[in-house]
Amino acid sequence: MAAPVSVTLDHTRSKHYASPASRDGSWTANRPGETIGAAHPCGPALGNQGPDQGYVLKLAKHFRDDLVLRPGEHAADALEGACAVALRRASLYGRAPIGPDLRLALTVWGYLSDADDELVEYRRSLFSELHHTTIHYFGARKIADLVPEATLRMQPDRVAEAHAKGWKGPLGL
Repeated sequence: MAAPVSVTLDHTRSKHYASPASRDGSWTANRPGETIGAAHPCGPALGNQGPDQGYVLKLAKHFRDDLVLRPGEHAADALEGACAVALRRASLYGRAPIGPDLRLALTVWGYLSDADDELVEYRRSLFSELHHTTIHYFGARKIADLVPEATLRMQPDRVAEAHAKGWKGPLGL
């Protein structure tokens, strides 16, 4: 928007801001919470850090109709556990979660095909009532940690092939 005619302009000044060529002093990490140069904190309840992690909730809605559930299993529980696995996989690559992360997680736990009875019994004890995150946060963390890093680094198609040969393989059991 142009300036009104009544405003006088100084034609010797630049129209745009230009930062100075240098700055006095340098920046240092001197606040208590800054961990520059230190190891990244790890431990219980810290999860897997990564950008835009809330996007996994939007992605999960697209998989709800594809789930193959047995009696007594709930889509909310399956998706909650799969989201934890997907976020762990995304954080390994330092990016936001994407559809293949969630597809891999659901494949590993047998939610995208008719799962073996033994797998259903195994996952039922882990995923039961998991969607109550305030109560079962550590349950979701456990599910994410049960999937080996080697499996998380595989392509989702390769995980599906390995799962078809036997469900224990991708879980490292």
